[in-house]
Amino acid sequence: MPSMSPIPFDNSYARLPERFYAPRAPTPVAAPRLIRLNRSLAESLGLDPDWLAGPDGVAALAGNQIPAGATPLAAAYAGHQFGQFVPQLGDGRAILLGEVIDRVGQRRDIQLKGSGPTPFSRRGDGRAALGPVLREYLVSEAMAALGIPTTRALAAVATGEPVVRETLLPGAVLTRVASSHIRVGTFQFFAVRGDIEGLRALADHVIARHYPEAVGVEKPYRALLEGVVARQSELVARWLLVGFVHGVMNTDNMSVAGETIDYGPCAFLDVYDPRTVFSSIDQHGRYAYGEQPRIALWNLTRLAETLLPLLAADETEAVAEAEAAAVGYGPRFETAYHAGLNAKLGLTEVRDGDPALAGDLLKRMAENQADFTRTFRALCAASAHPEADAAVRDLFVDPTAYDAWAQSWRPRLAQEARDSAATEAAMRRVNPAFIPRNHRVEAMIAAAVERDDFAPFEELLTVLSRPYDDQPAMVRYAEAPEGGGVGYRTFCGT
Repeated sequence: MPSMSPIPFDNSYARLPERFYAPRAPTPVAAPRLIRLNRSLAESLGLDPDWLAGPDGVAALAGNQIPAGATPLAAAYAGHQFGQFVPQLGDGRAILLGEVIDRVGQRRDIQLKGSGPTPFSRRGDGRAALGPVLREYLVSEAMAALGIPTTRALAAVATGEPVVRETLLPGAVLTRVASSHIRVGTFQFFAVRGDIEGLRALADHVIARHYPEAVGVEKPYRALLEGVVARQSELVARWLLVGFVHGVMNTDNMSVAGETIDYGPCAFLDVYDPRTVFSSIDQHGRYAYGEQPRIALWNLTRLAETLLPLLAADETEAVAEAEAAAVGYGPRFETAYHAGLNAKLGLTEVRDGDPALAGDLLKRMAENQADFTRTFRALCAASAHPEADAAVRDLFVDPTAYDAWAQSWRPRLAQEARDSAATEAAMRRVNPAFIPRNHRVEAMIAAAVERDDFAPFEELLTVLSRPYDDQPAMVRYAEAPEGGGVGYRTFCGT
């Protein structure tokens, strides 16, 4: 039965035609226990964190109680998974409770992940194990602290029930917050069915919700496509700049809002190698670190295909419109990526040789098994203090490889108008000291799953909330794993 709650729902997706989703209430769990509540996020959403942490709030976060005003549903979508099209996927273990308008006027979804089976579960149990829930909570919050658009974690709740995977594992529910959960695959769901009316309704909804600048223009659906292209190009550039590997960039895992979504087999680079693959199921490297820009364009091309009936009545004209919108991806990505690399190297004034300078460093890092995050962080001090070169050199198998590069970098730094102290400070604002190191994430998960010990989770979360600060007492969290993390593998969690 619905209960009174202070969650001010306003559920626009539920007002779309019923073929967009399947109404479905969460399945109650045996013994819900709050692991963590993101109190600051709750407050930004206009929610009462004390109520959420209380019995009724925890019952709502676990799916045991439906808050007043919620319209729980599982969204329908399709998608290309590792290049193979599946015409019906949908929320198989996630249920959208509803939407709220946050304190700055932005509409935000509140979704329970791991809340039981839905019509889209495809014989799955609809549940989530504790480990993947903690991984998504921690990594999504770390990405937010790094300044990268992302879904957020509002709460994690233990269910008191096991889930069956390769072994029995403790179950949990993640409460995820997003600008929306609409994906490229959502558009594909309607396109493959020839449902132009549904496609138009979806596009109009996305424009109103995410791209209001496209309202009332002469070509709103082209403007929509251009908007998604712009956001995705900049998002993927930001991923590369912090060494993030999404791991499963299927079209059903690409948000049209331009946020990072679905932290399944994600991980971060230790040793820099653009060929790095972490996901155990990505056997051919489709979603390797260095392939992410190309795959994002591939996914956007699939989105463009779905929009053809809306772009123009004539197919040739529609294709021309789609191509004109998508062609902006490459230049936008390159601009965002190289501007980010320049900032990481302490450069503000764009010069012709800058991309080659950054590319040369990355090549030398790859050849010398240099740690991605530690190298760029060490460059901050080296930019102002040449004696700090020793800390950078030590990260290279052949230290002279760094020396040769620095002979080009230092003269380039000298061309900057600002002083060395300002350059160092600026570099520290874009080169994090702390990322979710894979070995630390695994140790945190092991402590929680095997010993019901959440202290490592809390400490790691605290460290990652300030990724650009030195935090001398927490320096162990900045250390690379033995062997540079080579051979590390992640698993989807389903």
